[in-house]
Amino acid sequence: MSETISAPVSDSGLPLVQRVVTGHDAQGRAVFKSEDLAPTRMIPSGDAAMLLIWTTATVPADNNDETDGREREAGVTLEGGSVIRIVDMLPGQASPFHRTNSIDYGIVLEGEVELELDDGAKTTIGQHGIIIQRGTNHLWRNTTDKVCRIAFVLIEAPAYLHNGKPLDEDRPEHK
Repeated sequence: MSETISAPVSDSGLPLVQRVVTGHDAQGRAVFKSEDLAPTRMIPSGDAAMLLIWTTATVPADNNDETDGREREAGVTLEGGSVIRIVDMLPGQASPFHRTNSIDYGIVLEGEVELELDDGAKTTIGQHGIIIQRGTNHLWRNTTDKVCRIAFVLIEAPAYLHNGKPLDEDRPEHK
């Protein structure tokens, strides 16, 4: 009888995330700098599991910065820079309402998620759908019984000006 060895999984139950980083060698040729598999890990609120993939300290990014972008401290966003992370929204869970001074690209890799705006308007984004979040107050909700995996790229942006006045950020980490 053979034993079944289960493959490692993220806290959400979804597979590990593969990350491949390229760079240059001493002759200026392209090389693979690193490759790894990592799990998403549950956040303290218990509504999602996340994995920071990469950050840049500046926008535009500096390809001469040899820092492993995963090692840079980052909150939801990174002031002056950019962040890419994987978010596994758990079934039946929702984020708090929040607004960041960033433009966010959300790519639904698996499952579906509901996006609610502060006026109560809602839409559902399915697998392979893409969200462009432009500094608006919103929340994410997984209304299904399956984990939803989203890749989020967040790039710092000036605050949205409403009647000439910037709207305040309301970051989840400030709650």
